Amino acid sequence: MLRTLRNRLILSHILPMLVVIPLVAVLLAYLLESRFVLPQLAQNLRGDARLLTEISRSEYELWGNPVLFEIILSRLQLDPAVQVMLLNPEGRLLFSSDRADDRLVGRQLSVPGLEMAQSGEEAVLTNYAGLRSGNYRIDVLSPVIDSAGYLSGIVRVSYRVNSIYALFSELRLLIAGVLVFGLLLGVLVGSALAINIGKPVQQVTKAIYDLARGVRQDPLVEHGPEEIRNQVRAVNYLVARLQSLEQSRRQLLANLVHELGRPLGALRSAIQALAKGAGQDPHLLADLTSGMDQEASRLQRILDDLAHLHDQVLGSLELNLEALLLSDWLKGVLVPWEQAAQEKRLVWKEEIPPDLPTIQADPVRLAQVVGNLLSNAVKYTPSGKSVAVSAGATKTEVWIKVSDTGPGIHPDEQEKIFTPFYRGNQDRRIKQGMGLGLSIARDLAQAHGGRITLNSTPGLGSEFTVYIPSYQTADDYR
Repeated sequence: MLRTLRNRLILSHILPMLVVIPLVAVLLAYLLESRFVLPQLAQNLRGDARLLTEISRSEYELWGNPVLFEIILSRLQLDPAVQVMLLNPEGRLLFSSDRADDRLVGRQLSVPGLEMAQSGEEAVLTNYAGLRSGNYRIDVLSPVIDSAGYLSGIVRVSYRVNSIYALFSELRLLIAGVLVFGLLLGVLVGSALAINIGKPVQQVTKAIYDLARGVRQDPLVEHGPEEIRNQVRAVNYLVARLQSLEQSRRQLLANLVHELGRPLGALRSAIQALAKGAGQDPHLLADLTSGMDQEASRLQRILDDLAHLHDQVLGSLELNLEALLLSDWLKGVLVPWEQAAQEKRLVWKEEIPPDLPTIQADPVRLAQVVGNLLSNAVKYTPSGKSVAVSAGATKTEVWIKVSDTGPGIHPDEQEKIFTPFYRGNQDRRIKQGMGLGLSIARDLAQAHGGRITLNSTPGLGSEFTVYIPSYQTADDYR
């Protein structure tokens, strides 16, 4: 029964009510009976007693004629639950509205408050014993003083015990009914709230199992309490992320087939040519071996990109930091890219200050960052236009800027190009390769504690800037 969250929520809602409601009922009954009902009844009796006292004071013959007193009582039409007695100054019973007291007429009565009334003071007495129904009592004893100032008698007005008990029983029954209704309403509301919480939780659980089984999952509708909505948002984010990873996986496979197919096809063609005797021609042999070397280099770059992607997924990217004299190192890195630019008939511009600081960096990884940026710049800049490389330093970091005069990058793609496998639309700049170069460059820059920024205008070219902190020692990286 208590294995489900819904049942536990319902029980947690009902149990406190089962404890609280009876206590509230008892306390409410006590307060109403002792603080409101009894004082109000006593006040009413007090008014009746004073009225009877005034009548008795003006009508002296009442004390000797009980029949006349009974007639007056019938005319007053007092509450039938009220009992009226007439006592002489010594406390002997002269008249009682209750026929059961006829046997007590003429006897001396010993009632609470009698001495107070005999002394000329009005006595109002109430007795409340909570659950003990037989001890309810309300008495008002009012002295009758004649014109000479002497006590001529005592009027005693009382509520019958059975009448008070019936009144309190009706009141308690009403309180119990209201509280039971509140309990039932609370159970219904608690059940509705528990169901409202249980359904989204079941929905989230089912979505997680569907994800584990590989079932395509549409985004869940957010409803329920805020905590449940947060869980739904988390699951929706997980679904979107997994779908994105699945799309990336498929894109990776497609890119691999495309990128590996070209160099492998070229290598196979060269091998077949060599097998048919092309190696006997020295010039043809040189061309074939040069082409095979280029295609092998292309395959090596693809493997390097995949190796970096593997390190990125496993979180095992490590740097071999060493002191790097940036001016000398950068000039050596730029030599092959300058040759590639000249082969494509591009204008090569280079501005490297000789006094750049020495930094702690991984020369191979940092060369990969600069190489990826220059590879894109040379690849996408048309012949006759220019590619520029510059560098500089501030107090806290060094920067390397790669600029081209190619087609530029559209604003809605400027952030996406750093996403793995993103290659852009075919009529725009990023349309070749596996779509890993810029993602790798950014990851490597961040591994050095730096960053890459992009400033591009469609039709005017792009400008990538790498910022690396100018740390003095390798310990500063830790």
